Amino acid sequence: MLLDPRGPRFAAAVTTVVLAAALITGSTALVLTQAVVFAVTAASPRLGPYALAYRALVAPRLDPPAEREPAAPVRFAQLVGLAFMLLAAVGHLAGLPALALTATAAALAAAFLNAAFDFCLGCEAYLALRRLTGRPVPARVPTGPA
Repeated sequence: MLLDPRGPRFAAAVTTVVLAAALITGSTALVLTQAVVFAVTAASPRLGPYALAYRALVAPRLDPPAEREPAAPVRFAQLVGLAFMLLAAVGHLAGLPALALTATAAALAAAFLNAAFDFCLGCEAYLALRRLTGRPVPARVPTGPA
């Protein structure tokens, strides 16, 4: 499966807003909601709620992407985000605010890096693991003449 790389970046921007709101408000509901978004998107990046919003609201106003990226690194990044949100949820539910704050802040930092600088920490971790295990690294695929 290949994705328009602007979609995950849009999702990271929305995630940044959601996680910033979760930090400001201390909302367990926002943390759990974002955990569900990460889980759905990890299962199917094209069916994640933010991907659906991107395709319905943003993509029709843009030119077609110059290249597409493989979904596997994005899926891995979503699983990492899910792990952090589960830690944050445990922190909220167990009365461990430092754990909730730290896990949410870490996920927020990663989402912000992707949204603002197109640097996906989870994707880079995926690629590094592939290199370390000697497996081929998936590449972006041009969609047509530049």
